[in-house]
Amino acid sequence: MRADRLIQALLLMQGRARITAAELAAELEVSVPTARRDLEALAMAGVPIYPTRGRGGGWQLIGGARTDLTGLTETEVTALLAGLTQSLGAGPDRVAALRKLVRAVPAPFREGAQRIAEATVRDVPWGESSAPDDPAKVAVLQRAIARRIRVRFDYDGSRGPATVELVPLVVGSRGARWYLLGAPAQRGTDAADESGLRTYRVDRLSSLEPLDLPGLPPSDFDAAATWARMVERVEGLRGAVRAVVEVDAWAVRALCDRFGVQARLLDHGASAEAPSRVRVEVSARRADALAEQLAGWVDVAEVVEPAEVRVGLRMLGERIVARYRDA
Repeated sequence: MRADRLIQALLLMQGRARITAAELAAELEVSVPTARRDLEALAMAGVPIYPTRGRGGGWQLIGGARTDLTGLTETEVTALLAGLTQSLGAGPDRVAALRKLVRAVPAPFREGAQRIAEATVRDVPWGESSAPDDPAKVAVLQRAIARRIRVRFDYDGSRGPATVELVPLVVGSRGARWYLLGAPAQRGTDAADESGLRTYRVDRLSSLEPLDLPGLPPSDFDAAATWARMVERVEGLRGAVRAVVEVDAWAVRALCDRFGVQARLLDHGASAEAPSRVRVEVSARRADALAEQLAGWVDVAEVVEPAEVRVGLRMLGERIVARYRDA
């Protein structure tokens, strides 16, 4: 598991003056490119390591070797947790690894480490993303949560650009895309006003800076439950239009994987004439968007209802024919 490898890599570096990617690969029983990516991940997370090139080169900790995790500073612990929470998956192994690491860090830093672990959510994707969002921005937000301070940034949202100052509460990902849940501080206090909670896409943040102003979560704030409510609300918006589709049995799993939570198995066999087909309900925010998503499945799936999605597919087909009539 990558979390275990990163911790092992750090421990190895603390016990040696210098280590090469090849040496680390041999120790961890991974390929040299994998070892090099792990070293780069530690560096990107803010752990003070740097490479030297040429004969006798390798990677080393700034300031010399240390013997165990208790030698880490608070800044280094926060950076390591930020990097790990971004790189780990969403399964139970992630939770177990983070718990082990939080228990291993020095007691004075443990509370901030715990805040990062609890306020970072990894989730299944809503759709495709060409590349992961800037991990540096996510790390800034995670460190602000650990220190319980506010942040300020410029945001290019659906209502136009705006400068926002708020208390960061949760950072979470859906696939490669990261989101921030935050709220402004209540007037006259340092605590976030939960009634003003909003969701922000991290890739639309710019000029992000931590502020020297306290930023506390609401009393009894539950990061996981708040994230789940946000996901449920967004899923409701995304699933406003539903369609029933008859799908060849062999293609059902692929289609359901593609639509994720926007797909629901209805029954097996739409009719006696089509026993090898399965009915699946899929949804999207608009009928035309749903038609576009289903267009690529025309060889294995047929929309039964509603009529507006069937019409949308026909119109899409007509536009394609018109575009390529002379091909």
